[in-house]
Amino acid sequence: MKRERLDKVLANMGLGTRKEVKALVKQGAVVVDGVVANDPGMHVVAEEQEILVDGEPLNYKRWVYVLMNKPPGVISATEDSMHETVVDLLPYEWAIKVHPVGRLDIDTEGLLLLTNDGQLSHSLLSPKKKVEKEYFARIDGRVTEEHVAAFAKGVELEDFTTLPAKLEILSSGENSEIRVTIMEGKFHQVKRMFAAFGLHVSYLQRVRMGPLHLDPSLEPGEYRELTEEELTMLQQHVKGNQ
Repeated sequence: MKRERLDKVLANMGLGTRKEVKALVKQGAVVVDGVVANDPGMHVVAEEQEILVDGEPLNYKRWVYVLMNKPPGVISATEDSMHETVVDLLPYEWAIKVHPVGRLDIDTEGLLLLTNDGQLSHSLLSPKKKVEKEYFARIDGRVTEEHVAAFAKGVELEDFTTLPAKLEILSSGENSEIRVTIMEGKFHQVKRMFAAFGLHVSYLQRVRMGPLHLDPSLEPGEYRELTEEELTMLQQHVKGNQ
């Protein structure tokens, strides 16, 4: 386990700035393993030691994994001067740590993973891993088996040709509903793939990333931590795709 400065641990838990948590320590408000801490720079192993702040235990977690149902109108970023971001929806102690794994367009809803585990994030986004991303979409126009075949071959766009994608037609007519699974995550990719055939995506929702599925109990804007089972599945999935 990693040893870290006490003031850094407290600040990372959202208890204040480094200056503010140093003042907390000097006031005698922090107890480590039954002893009042008097040095903000003392090194602790936060996962193993008992740390009390004003008598309340500090439940420290080094790694944070958050599953969110991203709502429309919110951007997949850690900060932005114009729009609300996905981390703005989180409690402060998570928001200061995590970043979104990949991006969903501002008007796209659905599954978004946020974490401070850079290695897992990199693996999930690496083209070499070919992690599937599955979307549900509503399309203005009729989607046909010809489109299914074209997606399966890879769609030629202006700047690149997509990898083969699985397109499933749920309903077809003046407006169609589909599921599409891609192994990339390029800018506006799903929308651009349909636009290549003169079709407009009117609604887009990501429902799966690798083995991780959108929790149907989460309303747009809601979130929860990953379960141990979900985290293990993700870790094993990227390891198996090496």
